[in-house]
Amino acid sequence: MDLGLKGKKALVTGGTRGVGRGIALALAEAGADVLTCYQRESEAVASLEAALKQTEGDHHVVCADVSDPDSVSALIDEARTRWGRLDVVVNNAGAISHIPYAELPLEEWRRIVDTNLTGVHLVTQGALPLLGEGSSVIGIGSKAVEAGIPLRSHYTATKAALVGLNRSLAKEFGGKGIRFNIVALGVVETENLHKMPEDQQKLMIERYSAKTALGRLGTPDEVAGAVLWLASDLSRYVTGATIGVDGGIS
Repeated sequence: MDLGLKGKKALVTGGTRGVGRGIALALAEAGADVLTCYQRESEAVASLEAALKQTEGDHHVVCADVSDPDSVSALIDEARTRWGRLDVVVNNAGAISHIPYAELPLEEWRRIVDTNLTGVHLVTQGALPLLGEGSSVIGIGSKAVEAGIPLRSHYTATKAALVGLNRSLAKEFGGKGIRFNIVALGVVETENLHKMPEDQQKLMIERYSAKTALGRLGTPDEVAGAVLWLASDLSRYVTGATIGVDGGIS
């Protein structure tokens, strides 16, 4: 199915692993030109570059830290210099840790907030001059906002804040034809899960699969499907929404 994304210019933060990688590759395969970024050199960076080279389009993978204003400015300048515009922005880059709230260091609170919330603000605000009517800005949220998960209070707080930011920006820029939406994820099977010891991995899959209506975990490709819809004109009357992509988790 042609989603009308051929030639669209897309920025995906944190696109070398997991959900971000699935989104970057899906946008490229749908015909968009993709700019994505990573924080540290890794085999995942090299393999993504290789995969994008095999996909038609003008694709670029650059180093950028979304929590650093200067780094974000350089990332936006990359899009401006190469394309002069952006049609799709996917704020995927994020950080998580598991710490009891009573023991949560201020430095770790700030690290998570700077990456998950301030980073989204810096990228979105920086991209605004490149966005025009019909543009779509998509945030990666979490069902943890509704459920509340122990040891992730700092992470959950940032994802809850994104919902409010999303609603406000949808109202503020709706008149300019720029849409803002969030996909709220449940448990997605990524390489982080596969790095766990086999017994722990099996326990995690069984436990969280049982909590979903579909009886299984999600995949990066399934998240990417929702993002492609929000990036396309098929969703042109959808804005300010938080859409669960979670397999019916409870």
